[in-house]
Amino acid sequence: MAAPASNLRINGDRLWESLMEMAKIGPGVAGGNNRQTLTDADGEGRHLFQKWCEEVGCTMGLDQMGNMFARYEGTDPEALPVYVGSHLDTQPTGGKYDGVLGVLAGLEIVRSLNDLSIKTKHPIVVTNWTNEEGTRYAPPMLASGVFAGIHTQDWAYDLEDAEGLKFGDELKRIGWCGDEEVGARKMHAFFELHIEQGPILEAEGKEIGVVTHGQGLSWTEVTLTGKESHTGSTPMPMRKNAGLGMARILELVDAVALSNAPDAVGAAGHIDIYPNSRNVIPGKAVFTVDFRSPDKAVIADMENKLREGGSAIAGQMGLDITFEKVGGFDPVKFDDACVTAVRDAAERLGYSHRNLISGAGHDACWINQSAPTAMVMCPCVDGLSHNEAEDISQEWAAAGADVLFHAVVETAGIVE
Repeated sequence: MAAPASNLRINGDRLWESLMEMAKIGPGVAGGNNRQTLTDADGEGRHLFQKWCEEVGCTMGLDQMGNMFARYEGTDPEALPVYVGSHLDTQPTGGKYDGVLGVLAGLEIVRSLNDLSIKTKHPIVVTNWTNEEGTRYAPPMLASGVFAGIHTQDWAYDLEDAEGLKFGDELKRIGWCGDEEVGARKMHAFFELHIEQGPILEAEGKEIGVVTHGQGLSWTEVTLTGKESHTGSTPMPMRKNAGLGMARILELVDAVALSNAPDAVGAAGHIDIYPNSRNVIPGKAVFTVDFRSPDKAVIADMENKLREGGSAIAGQMGLDITFEKVGGFDPVKFDDACVTAVRDAAERLGYSHRNLISGAGHDACWINQSAPTAMVMCPCVDGLSHNEAEDISQEWAAAGADVLFHAVVETAGIVE
């Protein structure tokens, strides 16, 4: 396919204005966003996205998981579309760019094609995947996982949030449950732009990350059971302190991850202590250990060390322990041709770049199992994400969208 001319760029000002306008929906308390999946704010954001897509000539498709597909026609209606997008849902204390940049940069591609009177052979479909974050309904990348056949739709519909509200019921409540069969669509390729959510690009002064692989992920929920008792009157040798057991296991998690440096990581982010009272020794601790690595064998080894070491710690302290695998996916290798299209685009446009392994999970990781896929990343300040202080520059956003534009349009085929 012919590559776009090196002087072709998206409208960076317009992209930035769209990001700021979307950020007004579901504002957080500290400058970011709380637009969790299937909330009223999520529904409002979807309406704005649909309005913008229809204004530039797209037709909107909607499947039974609420995935949105804004189709911009190519010259060959029989050609498989090139898909581009990410997600509009956020963390409870999320930033304005995580996921949203990828969706609105896809929209900006269509706007720019209109501006430049460029036609492509393949249609282009801008996509908003439902519940990428997995905060309200675990696991993350839920709807793209159903699309790729990783999860069943019935299982996803039955998932409950902290208040017992089911995913399927909430999807229907906000009015974004479509009729289209999930996963029925066929793709020529899929591209996703995302902020790095890490510090490497900024630290090295690189404008573009060419994502070659995605780390595999393992979530293991650990439950420690001891004995609740009075903090003041229970002798130290007679305690069965589940909180202390958790602390020792978390030290083990850190050591296991460090022993597999530099690519492996590990920590626990979701922690519950019971009864969580100031003067009661914790009788129960429930926490989820998150291990990640681009090597499947390393993940398996870290899981084994957690179970063996955790069981030994619990045994020494007189605690009961259970382990439950509650989420995960294998490492991802993205499509060579799509990755090359991203790298060539960065070089054509004169942007500094480096190869990256994505440390976070993304919808592209699941879609990679259904179609040739690649990711583009741009820096974020201090590598901070999943935080209302998440920040990027307008120039970084424009550079990432420029590279995305060139990779998508080249793959879709410019019609001379």
